[in-house]
Amino acid sequence: MASKPHPPLMKKHSQTDLISRLKTRKILGVGGEDDDGEVHRSKISQMLGNEIKFAVREPVGLRVWILVSAILFTSMAVMALVFPNQLYEVVFDKELSVTSISIRLYGGALLSISLIMWNGLYTAEKIVIQWTLLTEACYFAVQFLVTSFTLVEIGSVSNAAILLLLSRVLFLVVSLSYYYHLGRRPKKI
Repeated sequence: MASKPHPPLMKKHSQTDLISRLKTRKILGVGGEDDDGEVHRSKISQMLGNEIKFAVREPVGLRVWILVSAILFTSMAVMALVFPNQLYEVVFDKELSVTSISIRLYGGALLSISLIMWNGLYTAEKIVIQWTLLTEACYFAVQFLVTSFTLVEIGSVSNAAILLLLSRVLFLVVSLSYYYHLGRRPKKI
Protein backbone atom coordinates (compact mmCIF):
# COMPACT_ATOMS: atom_id res chain seq x y z
CA MET A 1 0.00 0.00 0.00
CA ALA A 2 1.30 3.20 -1.01
CA SER A 3 0.43 5.91 1.35
CA LYS A 4 -0.02 9.34 0.19
CA PRO A 5 1.83 11.94 2.15
CA HIS A 6 -0.51 14.05 4.16
CA PRO A 7 -0.37 17.73 3.57
CA PRO A 8 1.42 19.60 6.34
CA LEU A 9 -0.81 20.52 9.23
CA MET A 10 -1.75 24.16 9.29
CA LYS A 11 -1.61 25.62 12.73
CA LYS A 12 -4.26 28.20 13.40
CA HIS A 13 -2.87 31.33 14.98
CA SER A 14 -5.59 32.80 17.14
CA GLN A 15 -3.53 35.91 17.64
CA THR A 16 -3.92 36.88 14.02
CA ASP A 17 -7.42 35.54 13.55
CA LEU A 18 -9.58 38.51 14.54
CA ILE A 19 -12.87 36.60 14.66
CA SER A 20 -11.38 33.97 16.95
CA ARG A 21 -9.96 36.67 19.23
CA LEU A 22 -13.31 38.46 19.34
CA LYS A 23 -15.13 35.23 20.27
CA THR A 24 -12.58 34.46 22.99
CA ARG A 25 -12.81 37.94 24.49
CA LYS A 26 -16.60 37.81 24.38
CA ILE A 27 -16.59 34.47 26.25
CA LEU A 28 -14.18 35.91 28.85
CA GLY A 29 -16.28 39.06 29.14
CA VAL A 30 -13.55 41.54 28.35
CA GLY A 31 -13.33 44.19 25.68
CA GLY A 32 -16.88 45.46 26.05
CA GLU A 33 -18.14 48.33 28.13
CA ASP A 34 -19.29 47.71 31.69
CA ASP A 35 -21.99 49.64 33.58
CA ASP A 36 -19.63 52.55 34.27
CA GLY A 37 -18.62 52.86 30.63
CA GLU A 38 -15.14 51.45 31.30
CA VAL A 39 -13.56 49.18 28.69
CA HIS A 40 -11.48 46.48 30.37
CA ARG A 41 -8.55 45.11 28.43
CA SER A 42 -8.19 41.97 30.55
CA LYS A 43 -10.08 39.89 33.06
CA ILE A 44 -7.64 40.97 35.76
CA SER A 45 -8.35 44.66 35.22
CA GLN A 46 -12.04 43.86 35.18
CA MET A 47 -11.78 42.13 38.57
CA LEU A 48 -9.36 44.55 40.22
CA GLY A 49 -10.59 47.71 38.54
CA ASN A 50 -8.78 50.15 36.32
CA GLU A 51 -6.23 52.43 37.90
CA ILE A 52 -6.66 54.76 34.93
CA LYS A 53 -9.86 56.20 36.33
CA PHE A 54 -7.97 57.28 39.46
CA ALA A 55 -5.19 58.97 37.52
CA VAL A 56 -5.52 62.73 37.35
CA ARG A 57 -4.87 64.58 34.12
CA GLU A 58 -3.77 67.89 35.53
CA PRO A 59 -4.05 71.15 33.62
CA VAL A 60 -0.76 72.81 32.74
CA GLY A 61 0.60 74.86 35.62
CA LEU A 62 -1.77 73.52 38.29
CA ARG A 63 0.98 72.50 40.72
CA VAL A 64 2.77 75.82 40.22
CA TRP A 65 -0.47 77.68 40.93
CA ILE A 66 -1.07 75.71 44.13
CA LEU A 67 2.56 76.32 45.20
CA VAL A 68 2.26 80.07 44.59
CA SER A 69 -1.05 80.12 46.47
CA ALA A 70 0.42 78.22 49.41
CA ILE A 71 3.35 80.62 49.62
CA LEU A 72 1.08 83.69 49.37
CA PHE A 73 -1.35 82.40 52.01
CA THR A 74 1.50 81.51 54.37
CA SER A 75 3.26 84.87 53.96
CA MET A 76 0.02 86.85 54.40
CA ALA A 77 -0.80 84.80 57.50
CA VAL A 78 2.60 85.52 59.02
CA MET A 79 2.25 89.23 58.22
CA ALA A 80 -1.22 89.37 59.78
CA LEU A 81 -0.03 87.55 62.88
CA VAL A 82 3.19 89.53 63.38
CA PHE A 83 2.38 92.98 61.90
CA PRO A 84 -1.42 93.41 62.08
CA ASN A 85 -1.46 97.22 62.21
CA GLN A 86 0.85 97.69 59.25
CA LEU A 87 -1.17 95.25 57.12
CA TYR A 88 -4.36 97.21 57.81
CA GLU A 89 -2.73 100.56 57.06
CA VAL A 90 -1.40 99.37 53.69
CA VAL A 91 -4.85 98.41 52.45
CA PHE A 92 -7.11 101.06 53.97
CA ASP A 93 -4.76 104.07 54.38
CA LYS A 94 -5.97 104.59 57.96
CA GLU A 95 -4.62 103.75 61.34
CA LEU A 96 -6.24 100.91 63.18
CA SER A 97 -8.43 102.34 65.92
CA VAL A 98 -9.54 99.02 67.42
CA THR A 99 -7.41 96.26 68.80
CA SER A 100 -5.42 94.17 66.39
CA ILE A 101 -6.95 90.91 67.59
CA SER A 102 -9.33 90.72 64.62
CA ILE A 103 -6.46 90.93 62.14
CA ARG A 104 -4.53 88.31 64.09
CA LEU A 105 -7.59 86.04 63.95
CA TYR A 106 -7.65 86.68 60.21
CA GLY A 107 -4.00 85.61 60.12
CA GLY A 108 -4.87 82.41 61.96
CA ALA A 109 -7.60 81.63 59.43
CA LEU A 110 -5.16 82.31 56.59
CA LEU A 111 -2.64 80.00 58.19
CA SER A 112 -5.27 77.26 58.29
CA ILE A 113 -6.07 77.78 54.61
CA SER A 114 -2.36 77.72 53.80
CA LEU A 115 -2.10 74.28 55.43
CA ILE A 116 -4.88 73.11 53.09
CA MET A 117 -2.90 74.54 50.16
CA TRP A 118 0.30 72.78 51.20
CA ASN A 119 -1.64 69.51 51.53
CA GLY A 120 -3.18 70.03 48.07
CA LEU A 121 0.27 70.54 46.61
CA TYR A 122 1.52 67.10 47.67
CA THR A 123 -1.56 64.98 47.01
CA ALA A 124 -2.35 63.00 43.87
CA GLU A 125 -6.07 62.63 44.56
CA LYS A 126 -8.28 64.62 42.24
CA ILE A 127 -11.01 65.32 44.80
CA VAL A 128 -8.54 66.78 47.32
CA ILE A 129 -7.08 69.08 44.67
CA GLN A 130 -10.60 70.14 43.63
CA TRP A 131 -11.60 70.94 47.22
CA THR A 132 -8.35 72.86 47.67
CA LEU A 133 -9.11 74.99 44.62
CA LEU A 134 -12.71 75.49 45.71
CA THR A 135 -11.58 76.58 49.18
CA GLU A 136 -9.22 79.08 47.60
CA ALA A 137 -11.92 80.41 45.25
CA CYS A 138 -14.40 80.83 48.11
CA TYR A 139 -11.81 82.71 50.14
CA PHE A 140 -11.06 85.13 47.29
CA ALA A 141 -14.76 85.73 46.62
CA VAL A 142 -15.50 86.44 50.29
CA GLN A 143 -12.45 88.65 50.66
CA PHE A 144 -13.43 90.64 47.56
CA LEU A 145 -16.93 91.22 48.95
CA VAL A 146 -15.77 92.13 52.46
CA THR A 147 -13.07 94.49 51.20
CA SER A 148 -15.50 96.15 48.79
CA PHE A 149 -18.12 96.73 51.49
CA THR A 150 -15.47 98.06 53.88
CA LEU A 151 -14.20 100.51 51.27
CA VAL A 152 -17.76 101.72 50.62
CA GLU A 153 -18.31 102.24 54.38
CA ILE A 154 -15.05 104.13 54.78
CA GLY A 155 -15.69 106.24 51.70
CA SER A 156 -12.09 106.44 50.51
CA VAL A 157 -10.32 104.17 48.08
CA SER A 158 -6.56 103.86 47.97
CA ASN A 159 -4.41 102.54 45.18
CA ALA A 160 -3.41 99.60 47.34
CA ALA A 161 -7.07 98.72 47.90
CA ILE A 162 -7.81 98.83 44.18
CA LEU A 163 -4.77 96.64 43.51
CA LEU A 164 -5.94 94.21 46.21
CA LEU A 165 -9.44 94.00 44.71
CA LEU A 166 -8.10 93.42 41.20
CA SER A 167 -5.70 90.75 42.41
CA ARG A 168 -8.54 88.97 44.24
CA VAL A 169 -10.64 88.92 41.08
CA LEU A 170 -7.69 87.58 39.09
CA PHE A 171 -6.95 84.88 41.70
CA LEU A 172 -10.63 83.94 41.82
CA VAL A 173 -10.80 83.52 38.04
CA VAL A 174 -7.61 81.44 37.90
CA SER A 175 -8.71 79.18 40.78
CA LEU A 176 -12.15 78.62 39.27
CA SER A 177 -10.70 77.90 35.84
CA TYR A 178 -8.34 75.25 37.28
CA TYR A 179 -11.25 73.83 39.25
CA TYR A 180 -13.35 73.64 36.09
CA HIS A 181 -10.60 72.05 33.98
CA LEU A 182 -9.76 69.52 36.67
CA GLY A 183 -13.40 68.52 37.00
CA ARG A 184 -13.91 67.80 33.32
CA ARG A 185 -13.94 64.18 32.25
CA PRO A 186 -11.00 63.17 30.09
CA LYS A 187 -11.80 62.26 26.51
CA LYS A 188 -11.80 58.56 25.69
CA ILE A 189 -9.06 57.54 23.34
